[in-house]
Amino acid sequence: MSNFGLAGVLRVGSCDLEYRMIGPAPDDAPIIMMLHEGLGSVGLWGDFPDRLQAATGFGVFAYSRAGYGASAPVKLPRPLDYMHIEALEVLPKLLDQIGFRRGLLLGHSDGASIATIYGGGVADHRVRGVVMIAPHFVVEDVSVTSIAEIKTAYETTDLKAKLARWHHDVDNAFYGWNGAWLDPKFRAWDISEYLAYIRVPVAIVQGINDQYGTVRQIEIAEQECYCPVEVTMIPDAGHSPQRDAPEATLNAISEFARSVFDAHEASHGRENAIRR
Repeated sequence: MSNFGLAGVLRVGSCDLEYRMIGPAPDDAPIIMMLHEGLGSVGLWGDFPDRLQAATGFGVFAYSRAGYGASAPVKLPRPLDYMHIEALEVLPKLLDQIGFRRGLLLGHSDGASIATIYGGGVADHRVRGVVMIAPHFVVEDVSVTSIAEIKTAYETTDLKAKLARWHHDVDNAFYGWNGAWLDPKFRAWDISEYLAYIRVPVAIVQGINDQYGTVRQIEIAEQECYCPVEVTMIPDAGHSPQRDAPEATLNAISEFARSVFDAHEASHGRENAIRR
């Protein structure tokens, strides 16, 4: 993918996935791979990818997972390991297909969980850091309560109409996510073991008023990770700090991104000097 400013559909495996590419191509700069939330899509990121590209100078690649946005729908109900499938089967193919050479994974909510599974489950030297916005590593009571409440809102208010703006098949998107999280068996979902196998710096950004998760998620990351974990708590922000407090969120992520690559280049320079 040598051009920039691209948008369209990529066939990954047997599935058509909507995507948007902003800024330099993978051959020319690091790429930030954006992984959306459980009800997200390329469009629902708004202008945050553009602002992130401008702040870092990196390329930014966002895509809608199957069942979301303009991507192909999925068969319902989703399997309860749907995030593992995305991280270990779909994402590796997508990264290879776009010519990913070096960069960061940036995930929000479900996307942060997918980034965690990939970061700890795939030994990919191309990934130099992982950014997690409002991550989930285990299921908390507050998560289930809020997800049950949003199901009621979806079925009784104009929420469905609002979400339909971002998804071609809004029921497929909503019930694929909501049905999995509200399945009683999903209470046993736990991906914290993957944190111990991440070998690159991690940044966690969380709104202080997050209605879907508590600081327990951050505590788990700090306990399990052997790599550096940089935590930014965003005041006056809920589960989506990139929408509630975009400037503070953008600053935290862009500073982390620059520091990761500055440190990597400095280390690489030292190695070259030693070889000489």
